[in-house]
Amino acid sequence: MASRLYAWARWMVRHRRLVIATWILLLAVVGGLGATLHGKTSTEFTVPGVESQKAQDLLKEKFPPAAGGVVRVVIAAPEGRTVTDPAQREVIDGVLRDAAKVEGVVDVSQPSSSGAVSADRTIAFSDVRFSEEASEVPEEAREELAATVEPLRDAGMQVELGGSAMLPQTEAGGPAEVVGVVLAFVILAVALGSVVAAGLPLLTALLGVAVGVLGTMFVSGFVEMTGTATTLALMIGLAVGIDYALFVISRHREQLADPEADWEESIARATATAGSAVVFAGATVVIALAALAITGIPFLTIMGLAGAATVLIAVLVAISLLPAVLGVFGERMRPRKRGTKAERPQRTAGSWGLAWARTVTRAPAIVLLAGVLGLLAIALPARDLRLGLPSYASQPEATTQHKSYDLLTEGFGPGFNATLITVVDTEGIARDERQTTVTELRDELAADKNVAAVSPPVAGPSGGLVVMSVVPRSSPDAQATTDLVHRIRDQAPTVTDAGGSLYVTGQTAMAIDVAGKLSSALPLFIGVIVILALFLLAIAFRSVLVPLKAALGFLLSVGASLGASVWVFQQGHLNGVLDVAAVGPVTSFLPVLLTGVLFGLAMDYEVFLVSRMREHYEHSKDPAEAIAEGVSRSARVVVAAALIMVAVFGGFIFNDDPIVKSIGFALAFGVFVDAFVVRMMLVPAAMSLLGRRAWSMPRWLDRVLPDVDIEGARLPAAAGPAAEAEVDLKKGDSPTKGDRTTDDDPTKDDDRTAVRA
Repeated sequence: MASRLYAWARWMVRHRRLVIATWILLLAVVGGLGATLHGKTSTEFTVPGVESQKAQDLLKEKFPPAAGGVVRVVIAAPEGRTVTDPAQREVIDGVLRDAAKVEGVVDVSQPSSSGAVSADRTIAFSDVRFSEEASEVPEEAREELAATVEPLRDAGMQVELGGSAMLPQTEAGGPAEVVGVVLAFVILAVALGSVVAAGLPLLTALLGVAVGVLGTMFVSGFVEMTGTATTLALMIGLAVGIDYALFVISRHREQLADPEADWEESIARATATAGSAVVFAGATVVIALAALAITGIPFLTIMGLAGAATVLIAVLVAISLLPAVLGVFGERMRPRKRGTKAERPQRTAGSWGLAWARTVTRAPAIVLLAGVLGLLAIALPARDLRLGLPSYASQPEATTQHKSYDLLTEGFGPGFNATLITVVDTEGIARDERQTTVTELRDELAADKNVAAVSPPVAGPSGGLVVMSVVPRSSPDAQATTDLVHRIRDQAPTVTDAGGSLYVTGQTAMAIDVAGKLSSALPLFIGVIVILALFLLAIAFRSVLVPLKAALGFLLSVGASLGASVWVFQQGHLNGVLDVAAVGPVTSFLPVLLTGVLFGLAMDYEVFLVSRMREHYEHSKDPAEAIAEGVSRSARVVVAAALIMVAVFGGFIFNDDPIVKSIGFALAFGVFVDAFVVRMMLVPAAMSLLGRRAWSMPRWLDRVLPDVDIEGARLPAAAGPAAEAEVDLKKGDSPTKGDRTTDDDPTKDDDRTAVRA
């Protein structure tokens, strides 16, 4: 791999104007397509095949009005008055008549006749039902409805809008995310010691993210996609794009610290070595995200593929556009002279990275034990993990959705926001038994200890489909509500024995079904990811123990991140600091998404750190020295890369969308733990305890696995520009040692790549 990337990079440098122009043209084309042909993103997380979705499909087919999206207009009377006062009622009735004229509205309920007035008559609501499904209700119609209810505010009443058709769109790119990018620039400037060098990773990463996100928007015109998919593509693409460029540029500047190094040769070698690690690490992220498809959940598959495509673009940018841009800057990327070659090893020996490695390996067993126990302690809250989708209570307190939730809870109880829809298909029941069967079911539902009310049965146009609303006593996010859904479904024999079918649907039931589907898919997905990690790392490092260690470390990182997420979002700690509006279950697809993304990012750090160890071990055959040198040479870059990812992901913690907020927190915490605890502490300690055994592999396995050479051990010796040979890119051939001068071979310097004899 390294030899081919070496030839590839030299071609990119020598044709840099063409390469840069091609990327700019690609951005323009994809940008035009994304801006003009993008589709509407969905706010619903549906799973085909689950019971609640089957019920929705049945309603759409046989009872269309009941399947339409609803905007619930919640009205609170001014202090000291009621919504039934003649003056207030006159205004309300007039506004509701106007609401019925909004385009797409098929029905508007009257609070007084539908029992939608609270016991103290201070709060009422009206359901405005549209002909379209909730996700298809046009934004223009919602805005027109919002303007229609303004006279209620003018009359002194409080009016808030909720319901299934008011789910807010996911948006990214706010001030908090910009702050994350600014912090990333500061970290780059410190890590690279140059403002110009710090700007290049941001420049190339932003271009790659723009292509990826705009491409995702273009695809949304042909495939149903949630707004979270675009946000995830932006989040991951920006983080890995900056990191991958940092790894290559850091290696390039490290090589240019030798005043005799040729800058064009250095770009090729940096792309061949650090670029090989980028390709390998990027491939793991792409595979892990694409593997989300095995869950069989369409919206999660699309999210994974969108993220994977953006990461793939980030890899291509790092090995094509970046070498070309580095070629434009040429000598200007060379760091300022800091001393003679003889002085540098002394300074390296005293570096903080080397000191850290020696500290960790001085008592590796203690470090390993303390780190593992600490991560297990952080992971403990994950034992109480509950999955679900955020209700309106999780929306920011200033939003109309959150306020409508609070008003309904105040007026009708917490369970009113968790209303369940029972759908009874009676077409298989004898006509003279249908009424009796539905009545018996309604009595059974009303007798449940957690049911506050059951609405009268409403039959569809054909009479074969009957709908009843069940109001729980508990809130949408409560475990008691989940238990109630299961109990209602357990009562299906009342209907099925007579020849009918019973379904439970509604927003709350849908969230419960999605969580259940994802919970069942999680063990298989984790198993696939762990096996993938073992296989890829065995190829990379020609070892059995190194992959096992890496996989165990990855599981510790995932466990710690899930534990922290439960502690914050489910148990309610740090709510004020992180602006979490309400406690509730962890987002149902977070564990699967976290496993896939964190696996790829964890393998990034594992590859960059351990590849430097292996590189030195191949040269010295001294495992202790290899650990020290590997950590010393990679610590600065790994720490900077991790801080950049934490900054980028952390910026999304302050996004208003509760789903994006939880994803940003989980990824930021997971990356922090994986980089600073697992990779910088546990990995050196474990490698120290393993010694030479870390690099052993059974001969039969060594023969079977391909050798990808990510350390660049087979690269030709470096040479000055006078002795460069042209490389045949099509064949992937690299110059042989005899084709070039080797008097200035940088491999003789400890700061350079070790080359096998």
